[in-house]
Amino acid sequence: MTGHVKLRGNVWYAIIETVDPATGKRKPKWRSLPDCKGKRQAETEYARLKTEMKNGGYVESSKLTLFQFLERWLKHIKPNVSPRTHERYEQIALKNIAPLLGAKALSQLQPIDISGAYAKALESGRRDGKGGLSPRSVHHMHRVIFSALSQAERWKLIVRNPAALLEKRDRPKIERKAVRTIGAPDTAAVFDAARERRLFIPLILAALCGLRRGEIVALRWKSIDLDNGQLAVIASTEQTDAGAIREKEAKSGKSRTVALPAMAVEELRRWRVLQAEELLRLGVRADDSWHVVTQADGSPLQPRSLTHVVSEFLKEWSMTLHGLRHSHASHMLAANIHPKIVQERLGHSSIAITMDIYSHLMPNMQGEAAAAVDGVMRAAINKRSDDVR
Repeated sequence: MTGHVKLRGNVWYAIIETVDPATGKRKPKWRSLPDCKGKRQAETEYARLKTEMKNGGYVESSKLTLFQFLERWLKHIKPNVSPRTHERYEQIALKNIAPLLGAKALSQLQPIDISGAYAKALESGRRDGKGGLSPRSVHHMHRVIFSALSQAERWKLIVRNPAALLEKRDRPKIERKAVRTIGAPDTAAVFDAARERRLFIPLILAALCGLRRGEIVALRWKSIDLDNGQLAVIASTEQTDAGAIREKEAKSGKSRTVALPAMAVEELRRWRVLQAEELLRLGVRADDSWHVVTQADGSPLQPRSLTHVVSEFLKEWSMTLHGLRHSHASHMLAANIHPKIVQERLGHSSIAITMDIYSHLMPNMQGEAAAAVDGVMRAAINKRSDDVR
């Protein structure tokens, strides 16, 4: 493999002669070196390119833009992610990233371009023209562009992922807000106000069992064992912006068993009788395949419909359905339940997530830990003093 550098106009070029495997003829490859300011720089860059070609790391310069690549990447991942996830990726890729970087050639994309796009998104990234995106939204942009460019690297469209070269300080810092919860007295007031409404059981499942919205909507009677006081979370229902609804496996692909408080068992028994009576009036005999939470005609409830009804009802307490799940966690931690149990009950993939979300609710645990250490050390010191005497 031979070659040389050449100045044409104000731009240096690396000209590398390669052999066409199909014809055996020599074929020159021209590669512009726009960042090189002199012959020595051009020769250094030429040597690097030649080494990459020998080692299989060279990627042919292409006119493929980031926008064109993102469209191809979105088609590629569609069969491998849920419709809701794909919809979210598509929104971020085409409506947030593409307007800022879409015209840039994929092979020319640099970390400084991505970092600059993040800064601009924070300043003026809203599509309605009313200011910038939140740090969390820009963080989601980073996750999408990192994933997409990792695929481009695997496809040999780029030598390396420029998003992977950004340090943490080059990305928007996200300040986690303390989750809003309500105490046991207010939760009891919510139950009293909702007892004769259809939304009572969803409130019970969120506040006493820590279920997510999709898990509540997907729950069927066959997953509940009232005699042994437990339910199995094996599925979740999701709804896209387009309105499509589908039932999928539980979050993170992991089912879990949740022990039911006696109050939940009592209310579920009562509701099962009422629901069976409702269905009989419609000429339908209920069985274990029916959803626990349904509309008045027995049809499954839509996730957004549940959110709308519950949010309207909980306005008085400045609370949401998901906030009741957080409140369930706070009640457990206040009762000194070990965070590992809280993690398992909520279905978090790791205890680190639980600690990250609820650490501000555990100051009493720090105090108890300090008191325990103090007690152990004082006992050891006193024993040592007694032995010396």
